[in-house]
Amino acid sequence: MKIAYILFNGITWLDFFGVYDPLTRLQSLKFIPKLHWDLCAFTDKVSDNFGLQVVPTKIKESLAAYDAIIVPGGFGTRPLRFDKAFLDWIRTAEPVKQKISVCTGSLILGAAGFLSHRRATTNFQEYDILKPYCKEVVAERIVEDQNIITTGAVSSSIDLGLYLCEKWASKEAALQVRKRMEYRG
Repeated sequence: MKIAYILFNGITWLDFFGVYDPLTRLQSLKFIPKLHWDLCAFTDKVSDNFGLQVVPTKIKESLAAYDAIIVPGGFGTRPLRFDKAFLDWIRTAEPVKQKISVCTGSLILGAAGFLSHRRATTNFQEYDILKPYCKEVVAERIVEDQNIITTGAVSSSIDLGLYLCEKWASKEAALQVRKRMEYRG
C-alpha cells in the first residue's frame, strides 16, 4: 500500500502528524510491512504559519499511482481552493482509490471536485465554506462516504489514524497502535 501525504504552505502540522504517526506504526509493528508513503507537495519546501519547515520527497509529481491520498488542513487551504495549478495537481489523484482529509483539508478535496455528491465534514468553524463543495455537511468527527473519508477539527487526526489502522489492518492492529501511543481518546 502506498500513501501520498499532501503538504502545502500554511499547513497545520498536527493535522499531518496526528494521522502519520499511527499509520507508520502499521509498518514498524509489521501489520502492513509493505506500507510506503511519500510527502508530496507543489513546492520544494513547506512550512506552517509559524515557520516550521518540512522538505517534501515528491514535488509536483502525479498522484495517480497511490492507493490513498491524505490532505491535512491549515490556514493555507483557504487560498489554495482558488489556485488552479495546485488544484490541477490534486486532480491527478482522480484514479486514487481512497481520498482522505483532516480538518480543512476537505476544502481542497471539495475544490478539486472530489466531494460533489458526497457527505463530508471539516473543522466546525468552516461548515459554511464546505457546503458548496459537497452534497451534505455532516457534524461528525469522521465521515466515510464510499471512497472518501473526511474528519473534523485538528485533534481528529489521531482518531483518523487509528480508524485507518483498523480499516486497513485490523481491530487488533488499531488496539496495539493505540496502546503503543498510550492514546486514551
